Amino acid sequence: MGNRAVISFKCEGVPKEYSPSIYLHWNGGRDSIEGFLKAHKIADFRNGDYGIARLIQLITNWFKGGLSVGVGVYCQMDTDNGDNGVYWINPKTFEIVDREFKRYKEQLAYDVDEFANDVLEKSNLPTHEEAENNWVDLRATYHTKKAV
Repeated sequence: MGNRAVISFKCEGVPKEYSPSIYLHWNGGRDSIEGFLKAHKIADFRNGDYGIARLIQLITNWFKGGLSVGVGVYCQMDTDNGDNGVYWINPKTFEIVDREFKRYKEQLAYDVDEFANDVLEKSNLPTHEEAENNWVDLRATYHTKKAV
């Protein structure tokens, strides 16, 4: 029981079974997955392996400690989970590029923008509106504080 999903990354040169993957026991509907991905984009995190780590951080912060989240490779995941299956993500764009084992109509219960803002707030990051109204380059701020 749950609302399970696996987020897997189509990494160039990596066989499917060894693709980096994140297991979600809850909030595996398309609206939640798109919300997590949108929060990642708003936070302006890098893509690739560093970006995957930051996405995991956003998700576990949202779940308040990481309960119901697993990390591994595709062959270790419950991909045919009876709920939402697998979302394949392009690690260069952090966009959904394919689905696998999807059995039901897409879940669209949450407003993606509101969900993304909630994810950012739980990670103490500026929301989309805050970032647009009072734009701050977080990386430059971090490096400035680190150098002092």
